[in-house]
Amino acid sequence: MIEIDGNSLKIEDVILICRHNEKVRLAKSAIPNIIKSRKYVDKIIAENKTVYGITTGVGELANQLISADDAERLQQNLIRSHSVNVGVPFPEDVVRGIILLRANTLAKGYSGIRVELIELLLELLNRNIYPHIPSQGSVGASGDLSPLSHLALVMMGEGECWKNGEKVASSVVFKNNKLEPVKYLPKEGLALINGTQVMASQGCIILHQAELLLKNAMIASSMSLEALLGTAKAFDPKIHAVRPHPGQIQCADNIRKITANSQIISSHKNCERVQDAYTLRCVPQVYGAILDTINFVKNTLIIEINSATDNPLIFADQEEVISGGNFHGEPLAFALDYLGIALSEIANISERTIDRLVNPHVSGLPPFLAANSGINSGFMIAQYTAAALVSENKVLAHPASVDSIPTSAGQEDHVSMGSISAKHAWQIMKNVQNVIAIEMLCAAQGIDFQKNQCGNGTQAAFNTIRQHVAYLDDDRPLYNDIEKIKNVIIKGEIVDSVEKVVGSL
Repeated sequence: MIEIDGNSLKIEDVILICRHNEKVRLAKSAIPNIIKSRKYVDKIIAENKTVYGITTGVGELANQLISADDAERLQQNLIRSHSVNVGVPFPEDVVRGIILLRANTLAKGYSGIRVELIELLLELLNRNIYPHIPSQGSVGASGDLSPLSHLALVMMGEGECWKNGEKVASSVVFKNNKLEPVKYLPKEGLALINGTQVMASQGCIILHQAELLLKNAMIASSMSLEALLGTAKAFDPKIHAVRPHPGQIQCADNIRKITANSQIISSHKNCERVQDAYTLRCVPQVYGAILDTINFVKNTLIIEINSATDNPLIFADQEEVISGGNFHGEPLAFALDYLGIALSEIANISERTIDRLVNPHVSGLPPFLAANSGINSGFMIAQYTAAALVSENKVLAHPASVDSIPTSAGQEDHVSMGSISAKHAWQIMKNVQNVIAIEMLCAAQGIDFQKNQCGNGTQAAFNTIRQHVAYLDDDRPLYNDIEKIKNVIIKGEIVDSVEKVVGSL
């Protein structure tokens, strides 16, 4: 059971809840501030004060006053009118993250809502109820207004949820689970939809996968180094000490650990080759920079998932309501664009390594890694697939955050497009997983042609790969092999097997 209080949620907690269905509850320590904030909203209404989103319309309609009688109706209409997302729905893990992060930001006590609304959000999580939230329609300006509205719509007992792969009316789901829909009081509807939780949910999941993917990429590169009879000189710690980027130092250290005691590398220690191609020699500099990027994105997400991103914010102790722009998605848009660019570079260097592995003119290995080439094409076309994915990534890596289209009659005249940054980074991540799977298959095939023993870590990785995919003796459809290794990468099996032997990477 994980407690949320709006201030201490960790990305590891998000993953446990999103992907492993860990239960969640509201911390008792958070409740007083939530109640205090709501009481001040009630006082504003009782005193008939003019406050944005409470007694006025929203967006361009902020100057239109709303009577006390219509204030509640405004909140329901706000949710209905804003539920306009389109496209395929977000997957269950992203939806769980959206619900969790929305509950966590509300738990900070700056949103003026009732405790019951946060409790209902957590009931949805703990009962594995997944609101239908289409994935396209947010511009990341007032946060993720439209997709979050689909969540808020379900809490009203409207809209739809997913159950066993089918859409079911929320009213039916609530009845079956003995849950009561809510009727939003003034400020509550707006509080539920102003924020960056859709971008942040995707960001946390992508980040988690990116950390694991980079470790797999380092392992794949180490295997390729051995398959191609590369030298270990480029990973000497003295080189990296004089250019002390933290990621570069750690990456070089990881490759030394993974290839430790490699008889393949030591067998040609005194050969005539002076240096390797950049795809082998510059891995610490490239993958190290990617590691530093991942850590930057991680710090941004840790701040964001524990932030108040509502508007207006209620400062009950000062009896003040301040309208600002904490909902703006720019920090996440930049971070997710940056992450997408970094992940695409993994595939860039990996695909070039794949090409070296299959190219007999530079590899020293059989053509296309086929022992009986000519009658067999081996891994020839697998490199084509990697090239296609890399090319796609080049388009997806164009920063979405450099674009802005004004909305709400110009009131929201600069938007972040962070939801598109997240969408692109997500697809890039999936593409890179397949490219690394192809490199691992090629590197394992190359190692099969070597007479000497691998390093400690590379041998563990090789053994794990061969548990799932056999040596390619005669041509066979490779798409199944790629899918198997991709799934092993995602599950962390290869990293686990290597870390058991060499320690944490």
